[in-house]
Amino acid sequence: MAFGILELSVTLGLIAGVAALVYVTILILSILRIKVPHDRAAEIHEYIRSAAITYMKRQYTIILTIAFIVGIIIIASGLAWSNRVLLNTGIAYIAGALSSSFVGVLGMYIAVLSNVRVLRTLVEKGLKRALRVAFRGGSVTGFMVGGIGLLGISTLFILFGGLTNEYPNAVKALLGYAFGASTVALFARVGGGIYTKAADVGADLVGKVEVGIPEDDPRNPGVIADNVGDNVGDCAGMSADLFESYVESVVAAMAIGMLIKAVISPILVAYPLIFASVALLTTILTAQFVEISPLKEPSKTLTTTSLVSIIGVGIATLVTTLALNITGIPLLNLWLATILGLIAGGVVGFTSDYFTSGSYKPVQTVAANSRAGPALTILSGLSMGFYSTVLPTMAIAIATFLAYNIGSSTLWTYSSLIGGVYAIALSGIGMLSVASIVVAADAYGPIVDNTAGLAEQAGYPEEVREKADKLDAAGNTMKSISKGYAIGSAALTALALLFTYASLLKDYAESIGIKEFNITSLFTLTRPDVLAGLLIGAATPAFFTALVIQAVTAAAFAMVEEIRRQFRERPGILEWKEKPDYNRAVDIVTRYALKRLIAPGSMALITPIIVGVLLGPIALGGMLLGSIITGLLLGLFQGNVGNTWDNAKKYIEEGRFGGKGSEAHKAAVIGDTVGDPLKDAAGPSLNILIKLMAIASSVFLILIVSIRLALGLPPI
Repeated sequence: MAFGILELSVTLGLIAGVAALVYVTILILSILRIKVPHDRAAEIHEYIRSAAITYMKRQYTIILTIAFIVGIIIIASGLAWSNRVLLNTGIAYIAGALSSSFVGVLGMYIAVLSNVRVLRTLVEKGLKRALRVAFRGGSVTGFMVGGIGLLGISTLFILFGGLTNEYPNAVKALLGYAFGASTVALFARVGGGIYTKAADVGADLVGKVEVGIPEDDPRNPGVIADNVGDNVGDCAGMSADLFESYVESVVAAMAIGMLIKAVISPILVAYPLIFASVALLTTILTAQFVEISPLKEPSKTLTTTSLVSIIGVGIATLVTTLALNITGIPLLNLWLATILGLIAGGVVGFTSDYFTSGSYKPVQTVAANSRAGPALTILSGLSMGFYSTVLPTMAIAIATFLAYNIGSSTLWTYSSLIGGVYAIALSGIGMLSVASIVVAADAYGPIVDNTAGLAEQAGYPEEVREKADKLDAAGNTMKSISKGYAIGSAALTALALLFTYASLLKDYAESIGIKEFNITSLFTLTRPDVLAGLLIGAATPAFFTALVIQAVTAAAFAMVEEIRRQFRERPGILEWKEKPDYNRAVDIVTRYALKRLIAPGSMALITPIIVGVLLGPIALGGMLLGSIITGLLLGLFQGNVGNTWDNAKKYIEEGRFGGKGSEAHKAAVIGDTVGDPLKDAAGPSLNILIKLMAIASSVFLILIVSIRLALGLPPI
């Protein structure tokens, strides 16, 4: 029965993965069937498409070069030490990097192709049909996350001998798949974030604040770069982000289950894959609510779809768990642990919605305070951002506490500690079980943002622009919820990866003759090495944030200077007599983004090795714990506060407190500008940082110990 359930899990994984990719193919064909007329909107769309492809080619050339170098080093180490697991880890690493790149690039390209088709549908068939097309465009990215993730895990697990007695080594090698995906995700998120926010800030500071022209005005030389940025940052970046979260959550749970050396170990390895597969198949069905929804408001349709998906996944996985009917282990308890994560994800997502939506008091308060100038816009927004971290953090803490106790009591006869940690990992899978819907809703955002921009730039009638703005407003809400999900799931996944690291360290210590190694020593604050690591880890997200914001600032400054130059040297632009040089602005932010993405990304790969070698593997465990705590809070804060300022500006633009052009609006624009690099560059990148450092620590553990031995230092 034990190995039979492993076969069942990979079969379900392959079925769910193939089903998701078939669904994605159907969606792509339905989008491309929509004919696009050769008008001004199509001309502007071609600028966006061309610039986006150029940037993505250059960005992924750099990212994949770095990834292949790391992968080859791991493979070479495996060959040099005749270590089959390390060799397979290197192969899996490259596969993970390629998978993440494919999801990001294809998803972004389909999103770009969708925006002009959403506009055409909006004009010809109305708001509801346009919403469906936009969500289909986002769903291409969303369901590739789940589909390719499960296909990659299942296929590699089989290839590495997962259906034999060697399954523990197969699971260890799968950490490489997650590591490769995480590496690409961080570089893509940082690079895309720098690009999109430099373009956005530069265009806003000169266009809206200095010159007083509307957002997406075609006279602004930075407008095309801004439109491109929505796709390379929010679409490609978020898809890579949640792809690696999704993969890491499943692999981390499988790895922890493998560490229980008992007859039930194959069951614990299989259950995460079974749960994720059933959840993916369920979300394909619940996504159809958008197609049949009777609700008129786009935001209500998308929010309801998310709720339907959460409920549907809960029911489908419960039925599956009961159907497994395995004696000797109460799987229903483990199902409950996953549901705790699903519930916590809902709390995190909808708390983000409350603090960032114009329908609720926080945004309205910031908008009202903007009447007194930008200082109070900033101060009131900061307070709301800090408030917004409290409830999600508590929800994650409660889910972690309850899950640990469930797992500990359920698996106490085998290992109370690992049983509790396993349940925490399952709760991370629960939170990410609706990842495809979350990514679909997030990728919907840049599609409709571009749609609204195209309507403005192409001079479409006011009623069309109003409908496009309705779609865009729903996109802003869903982006806030998605970012909340991303950082919340990152915390649970990073905790699971931290315990994976601790457990692998224990295994390694025992393999080299250290029989008395106590896994809890990694979390003993009376140890100076743990305390030192904890403090270094706490400072790491702050330093990373500074690097990213500084990069956005430098790129935005260059963009501001370029837009000012064009307006100064070519006054006919503002009089509609000359065309701006869009390509020059695009080239500036492209060069700055590519130049500045390497330092923050490399930091995540190098820091664990430096700390591990100099202070020791136990100090490294403390560093990971410190980075998770501060990374969670900084990520939640930055993601929410930026969206609060953004939607306060939009709340005023709807005609309140003087509307567009008023003093309140000018103050709110400054708040939005300050929040841009927080919500779309530094904040979202932090959730990848804490997971990448955790997974890198597990993969590099053998390297760290080997270097310490070569230097004459104690191995542990």
